[in-house]
Amino acid sequence: MDEEITIINEKTRNEKIKSFFVENKKKLTFSIIFLVLLTLVFYSYKLYEDKQRQSISNGYNSAVIEYENGDKSKIVSKLEEVIKDKDTTYSPLALYYLIDNNLIENTDQVNEFFDILIDKTNLESEIKNLIIYKKALYNADFVSESELLNILNPIINSNSIWKSHALYLIAEYFYSKNEKKKSKEFFSQILSIENANRDIIRDTQKRLNRDLSE
Repeated sequence: MDEEITIINEKTRNEKIKSFFVENKKKLTFSIIFLVLLTLVFYSYKLYEDKQRQSISNGYNSAVIEYENGDKSKIVSKLEEVIKDKDTTYSPLALYYLIDNNLIENTDQVNEFFDILIDKTNLESEIKNLIIYKKALYNADFVSESELLNILNPIINSNSIWKSHALYLIAEYFYSKNEKKKSKEFFSQILSIENANRDIIRDTQKRLNRDLSE
């Protein structure tokens, strides 16, 4: 009797499963097709993305090689294209190369490139903060106090690993202007940062003890 009940239950379960597949055949087929298409789209996009990145990499490398081999005619336009591609690796490298080799004299153009990296490129937060710091460093000799602070505020108002560098830059800026009170205030803030750079702390202590101890 128990065996018969078991057989009946098993048959009933099998019938229910069969019935489910029959009734939902279209839905199941659609779901499978959708998953296959989704997978294909994902891998196609990944291949496209990899191809684009390789193209950007080739553009950067060829521009640098041509420049170092003596062909300086196209370096700026080629690296400008790389910056505008908004690649997380090669766009910053392109801007650094232009700056380090003094290839652009127009500061407004350089700042536009910085803004593309900072505002429009999908960078990790600390890489973005590093670029903000480099923008401030680039502008420090010819911008006003308020402009320099405006550039650095995103770092100063955060817990970034670049915060001590930003504070040191603005403190040195005020010291160069002989505004020693403001300079001391920013130097003092560095000493209270838990993740401050050790070299920055050492140089800060030297500056405070030697020049701002009054």
